[in-house]
Amino acid sequence: MKTIFDRNVRQELITRIGNLSEDDTAQWGKMNLFQMMKHCTVWNDWVLGKNKHTYKQEFLGWLFGKMALKGMVKDETPIKKNMPAGSFAIKEIRGDTEREKQIWINQISAYENFSNPDFIHDFFGKMKKEEIGIFVYKHMDHHLRQFKA
Repeated sequence: MKTIFDRNVRQELITRIGNLSEDDTAQWGKMNLFQMMKHCTVWNDWVLGKNKHTYKQEFLGWLFGKMALKGMVKDETPIKKNMPAGSFAIKEIRGDTEREKQIWINQISAYENFSNPDFIHDFFGKMKKEEIGIFVYKHMDHHLRQFKA
């Protein structure tokens, strides 16, 4: 199972991020390249514990989150297309994609020293480090596949 905590997997993601270009268009979903990249950098800040996020599991997550998480991390199945971005939806249409790319690459590298014991996913709830590693990889892979990277 691929995990963000594996050096080779991080390098694979960094290479794929580096291959993104302004000409890339989404194969599904509503985000353009900048919005996808910004979505990923904001989301990674959340997981990594940057910018003092408040972590709290939602009620529906409390009811169904653990079961959904189990299904998410049990095998190599990718995240389904057209999942809602929720609070991580990016309204800005344009921005500096090269800057976002560099931030994203730095964040991927930062997972080497991951330590955020306070992290609680808003739906899945408290997650084991192994679950976080698989989920983060799947989320990054999902958006890179969205743009054919």
